Amino acid sequence: MKTYPLRPVHTSSEASKDGPGKTNATVVRLKHPVRNAITIVIAITLLLGGYSVVTNENFGWETVGQYLFDPQILEGLVNTLYLTVIAMMIGLALGITLAVMRLSPTWLLQAISSAYIWFFRGTPVLVQLIFWYNFGALYSHLSLGIPFGPQLLSVPSNDFITPLTAAILGLGLNQAAYTAEVIRGGFLSVGKGQREAAKAIGMTPGLIYRRIVLPQAMPSIIPPVGNELISMLKGTSLVSVIAMTDLLHSAQLIYARTYETIPLLMVVCVWYLAITTVLTLIQGRVERHYANR
Repeated sequence: MKTYPLRPVHTSSEASKDGPGKTNATVVRLKHPVRNAITIVIAITLLLGGYSVVTNENFGWETVGQYLFDPQILEGLVNTLYLTVIAMMIGLALGITLAVMRLSPTWLLQAISSAYIWFFRGTPVLVQLIFWYNFGALYSHLSLGIPFGPQLLSVPSNDFITPLTAAILGLGLNQAAYTAEVIRGGFLSVGKGQREAAKAIGMTPGLIYRRIVLPQAMPSIIPPVGNELISMLKGTSLVSVIAMTDLLHSAQLIYARTYETIPLLMVVCVWYLAITTVLTLIQGRVERHYANR
């Protein structure tokens, strides 16, 4: 094999000695004229774009400031946050259960979990929201009682399935399918030998997951779950189709009256961006916490 002599780079041709074993060297930084030029062009483009957005009167920035803290907008914002938290809690609780069922040695539990995930991942969440909103067309009453025996309680479905209930069911049950796969992937990142060793010393399956599997799987679970939370926040805007007064629907009610569509949509964007930024910062802190453990 032919070899080539190594040539020193980034040093001066003549090194001066300051003392025994000490050499002064001059580091020459590489120049990237093309990259610098592209950076300048991009920066100028962004500045011009930002200036255009700020100075464009069609955005109606005065109207944006007027409605940013409007009581109707704030009410929709509270409903959006409430719906996000409740649906995500359902998704996490049910997702953990489905993930454990998917990894269970019992074939029936595996089949039930797989069928659930297949159905809710395979149908659009918008369709699921509309389905739950019209659940009363399938069952006019919801009853509680003894099988093949007397009914203890019966309520009309339309009294139970409100827009809020339909939104929680549609978003929460759909989220559980995605969360289950995220958590299952985190569980699989923990070596099977550790579970077998814990089982050999007499630990129960529940204790194995709580003490051995879950703590080690958290660094792999937190980033995708954080992304799912942000997606859930933005996904709540779909509930406007079932007349749920979330942030977007509140803005729609206002611009349907004032015809100021763009400014009200900008109000919605500002609030979504603000909440997403806060959630991203919290996610980063949680990731660093588990990465340092």
